[in-house]
Amino acid sequence: MIKAMRVGLLMALFLMTIVTAQQEDQQPPPPMLPEEEVGGCSRTFFSALVQLIPCRAAVAPFSPIPPTETCCSAVVTLGRPCLCLLANGPPLSSIDRSMALQLPQRCSANFPPCDVIN
Repeated sequence: MIKAMRVGLLMALFLMTIVTAQQEDQQPPPPMLPEEEVGGCSRTFFSALVQLIPCRAAVAPFSPIPPTETCCSAVVTLGRPCLCLLANGPPLSSIDRSMALQLPQRCSANFPPCDVIN
């Protein structure tokens, strides 16, 4: 019985060590946007990204395709704060961030550029 308790205690300590190590290995969350950037966006990163699905072809890496009217309508509807939320979100392999940041200009949305936080 004592041997079983020791094995159980050792297993618990081992698991606690693994969990603690995993928590320490996790990277810190991405930096928050300035308050004025977040204030105007009522969407999450994912919902803002979904809103811009019509722009997918225009922001694919090395894409020569200009944004469509549907894309530009989505950009205007989404607005600058949500675009900046996307610009400062996690990198996505299927999106060229610099092309995405040019969408407001290419769509004549007249938004000031986003401050990209590294």
